[in-house]
Amino acid sequence: MHTSLTRIAAALVASTMLAGVANAETIRWARSSDALTLDPHSQNQGNTHTLAHHIYETLVGRDNAGTLTPRLATEWALKEGDDTVWVFKLREGVKFHNGADFTAEDVVYSITRAKSEFSNMKQLHSVVEGVTAVDDYTVEFQMAGPSLIYPNNLTNTFIMDKTWADENDLAVVQDFASGATNHAVLNTNGTGPYTLVSREVDVKTVLALNPEWWGEAPAVTGVEYLTIADAQTRISALLSGEVDIVQDVPPQDIERLSSTDGFKVETGPENRFIYFGYKFGDAPLKSSNITDSNPFNNPLVREAMELVLDRDAIQKIVMRGQSIPTGIPNPPFVAGWTEELNAYPAPDVEKAKALMAEAGYADGFTVTLDTPNNRYVNDEAISTAYVGMLGQIGIQVTLASRPVAEHSPIILANESDFYLLGWGVPTFDSAYVFNDLVHSKTETHGTYNVGLYTNPELDAKIVALGTESDQAKRDASVAEIWDTVKSDRVLLPVHNQVLAYAMRSGVTLPVQPENQPNMTTVTFE
Repeated sequence: MHTSLTRIAAALVASTMLAGVANAETIRWARSSDALTLDPHSQNQGNTHTLAHHIYETLVGRDNAGTLTPRLATEWALKEGDDTVWVFKLREGVKFHNGADFTAEDVVYSITRAKSEFSNMKQLHSVVEGVTAVDDYTVEFQMAGPSLIYPNNLTNTFIMDKTWADENDLAVVQDFASGATNHAVLNTNGTGPYTLVSREVDVKTVLALNPEWWGEAPAVTGVEYLTIADAQTRISALLSGEVDIVQDVPPQDIERLSSTDGFKVETGPENRFIYFGYKFGDAPLKSSNITDSNPFNNPLVREAMELVLDRDAIQKIVMRGQSIPTGIPNPPFVAGWTEELNAYPAPDVEKAKALMAEAGYADGFTVTLDTPNNRYVNDEAISTAYVGMLGQIGIQVTLASRPVAEHSPIILANESDFYLLGWGVPTFDSAYVFNDLVHSKTETHGTYNVGLYTNPELDAKIVALGTESDQAKRDASVAEIWDTVKSDRVLLPVHNQVLAYAMRSGVTLPVQPENQPNMTTVTFE
């Protein structure tokens, strides 16, 4: 439970102000899985960021059209005469939920913390050499070299109150993979539109309007954020009036809900791809009957696996048309995407069998596929479908299905031989994919390079993108990297997600391309 006396007082003030307000202004919002933590720098994960955006804020944001917008920073530009320094002017008069003033020292503290050892956000700031408070409302970021897109990297890096953090011993970010905890895991002090009233992990989080928020007062004055893992239970809760909005609507329920009086569904493409990954390297797989080699390390096996991945069948049967098949792990929203890269081969089982035989695995092999069952749209069903497809070429797969809260630690510890994940690209730039999923795993890069793919030449190109000042050269390098990623089949993309939000009539929540809806955008009829 949330125990800060100052924030409880703030919640009581908000409740008093809202006495007599129509129940419609408190939104009951359900989705399939909870935020992994409230420590704002611990996990670079969509659900976690979505909840955090209601409580904490970032220097810059992004609207539904993908345009960067001012948040805690009102303007930003390269320093005159020095293209290695970004200067941010901060919003004045902003207060944290405990009443403390927001100043430049909070930005310096937060960026430094986000760059630290256990932060999942550090790769976004790898070219930041230092952050300096010029005055209370001006911050300078010294980069290792010209960094054309750095402001794009700030949309999910949340700003904490330095004094509050110091008082609660929060200099060290939660080491999520080890199961560590700290005060910020269940307690918050942001500048955002809502304050934390209570939290019951994987059940319900209650938020109240922050009456001191600097932004325009939202129509939603209270939020009940509910975790309902089972899809049909979620939909039943909407139909029975127990919740107002369901964020994760199964494709098979869209038509039924759209045609049911009193309800509606908003749909739209998401800036996220779904993909399979596998372990690289010579070491034998832990879950396979092949004990003297790693089949996945053979490019012929990876090619065979792609040739039996029937993306169109998954779209039609599993996703009921609510997906966009893709041959590149990069959504169309993102710079670097091309039609040519997006192409994918038609299924060819016979050719795949021949490739398996050529690779020395004519009889196939066994392996375990780790999949979440409550994170992405029909995630377990996608994995189940692929298990059947792989069986056609003798790859016998045992499916290990878990809630995302159990799946994530396995992934982050590189303990999976074969796995399903999804990846959004909030920077709208290919480097975000390269830094996290392709670069060799180091202290600053490759956080989600679960398969431990390594290519030193490619690593050098990826790092160089961060300080390339010539846009044409950078674009050419991005294209070269994608050519290698695709030819090596570093990742096996399935599709880009299509989102569906269901809600009762009279409530409108527009689809957010990064699947990070904010209750401040809800309108009532």
